[in-house]
Amino acid sequence: MTKAIIGRKIGMTQIFDETGKVIPVTVVEAGPCVVVQKKTVDNDGYSAIQCGFGEIREKLVSKPLKGHFTKADVPYKRFLKEFRLDDADNYNVGDVLKADTFAAGDIVDVSGTSKGKGYQGTIKRNNNHRLKETHGSGPVARQAGSMGACSSPSRIFKGKALPGHMGAEKVTVQNLEIVKVDAENNLIAVKGAIPGPKNGIVTIVDCVKKA
Repeated sequence: MTKAIIGRKIGMTQIFDETGKVIPVTVVEAGPCVVVQKKTVDNDGYSAIQCGFGEIREKLVSKPLKGHFTKADVPYKRFLKEFRLDDADNYNVGDVLKADTFAAGDIVDVSGTSKGKGYQGTIKRNNNHRLKETHGSGPVARQAGSMGACSSPSRIFKGKALPGHMGAEKVTVQNLEIVKVDAENNLIAVKGAIPGPKNGIVTIVDCVKKA
């Protein structure tokens, strides 16, 4: 990993290439991100940088974070992410990363938090089939059905497809192409869909395209 940035998902649209072909893209407000902390092998055992994104009022910042930002002499930031870059030693605290860190044609991995769906049944959550609606299903056509535990093993095996909380988890989509970079407005257009709701926070890191 040599390039990374934090951004905010704006939404989806479409653009046209030179041949007039329509390309669906997701627009991300990428940066500006400021380097808040630099970690080195000597002090921390590994090399990385911590970046901050998004403005926040002082009254909403905890005392420990205030000290963290004051030590770095950088403005308060709402979101902090750490990136283990190959060239992390070339960055210094206070450096600003913008959308022009990337260029059109770069292949990237985009990570974000998926939309939360709340507590869902096994049909929606695990794509299970429902029972037939003829004889015998009664009022339980969409329930999970018998677990078959009986007296042995008298428990449900881990991994069983059951109802429960759905969504609101980290999702990474790999090998997405950057179609366009608007450096003036700090916007990046990524081909296809990326995880998360509108205005959700995402991270974009470069990758090697897999066959």
